[in-house]
Amino acid sequence: METKNKMNKESTCTDKDCSIHGKLKTRGRAFNGVVVSKHDKRIAIEFERMIYIGKYERYARSKSKMHARLPACMEKEVAVGDLVKIAECRPLSKTIHFVVVEKIKDAEELK
Repeated sequence: METKNKMNKESTCTDKDCSIHGKLKTRGRAFNGVVVSKHDKRIAIEFERMIYIGKYERYARSKSKMHARLPACMEKEVAVGDLVKIAECRPLSKTIHFVVVEKIKDAEELK
């Protein structure tokens, strides 16, 4: 919650695709995941989930990877290895359908 208060005080973000300062609305599903790679205006997160295999009547671990839009106001805060929360939004490109909402933990705190 502290990061949201910091961002509201600064509010110098002019990014139209920012869910906090811009007009981009979130809806639907939300995921927590670890940042695997960071690119210009985009990150890729990875999280683990359990999938049921009916043939063997057991669960198996599986990793899912998703791309999310990284708003300009959060570019300096988020780094590779951090735990972030992403939320669904309208499609922004062919692969990006999520936006970063908040940073939960640093990479150092996860270890």
